[in-house]
Amino acid sequence: MATEPRPASQEANPGYCNWHPETETRLYCSHCGKSICTLCLVQAPVGIRCRECGRPEKLPTYDVQRSYYARAIGVGVAIAIVGGVLWGILHNQLGMLPFVGWLLGIGAGYAGGELISRSVNRKRGVTLAWIAGVAVGMAGVVHFFFIPLLGGFSIVVNLLILALAVFIAASRVR
Repeated sequence: MATEPRPASQEANPGYCNWHPETETRLYCSHCGKSICTLCLVQAPVGIRCRECGRPEKLPTYDVQRSYYARAIGVGVAIAIVGGVLWGILHNQLGMLPFVGWLLGIGAGYAGGELISRSVNRKRGVTLAWIAGVAVGMAGVVHFFFIPLLGGFSIVVNLLILALAVFIAASRVR
């Protein structure tokens, strides 16, 4: 790796590592110029850096402020209530058609995750995934009040649809 050119006095005389004073080195941080040994260097796209200058910054997409969490929870409550009622009504009206339950579950999960993603300016994170998953899960619970239970098989299928919807919603913001 190429480093910044140093004065001839630094090139000829090795320095000592800033963190390991007993270790001689001819390496310098490309940002601040501190002496670093091979144990302390951090590879960066622009050369080698010291431990302080080489810390990775958090990507803006994953830097979520508290106001975004509050907004996501508000949208999640709306999804749980309104989305659950719409999901239940549509499932009750169209439920006799084949695979409608699965398609409605996929659509509810995608729409719930997408609404939360848009409400937080496309931010991502594990906590947002939990919020989206819980919101769609609660929408599924609300939706269960609208569909007639036809026995054990129907409950298992509906729980599988709900699990798929929660997974899709969480994956939209994770």
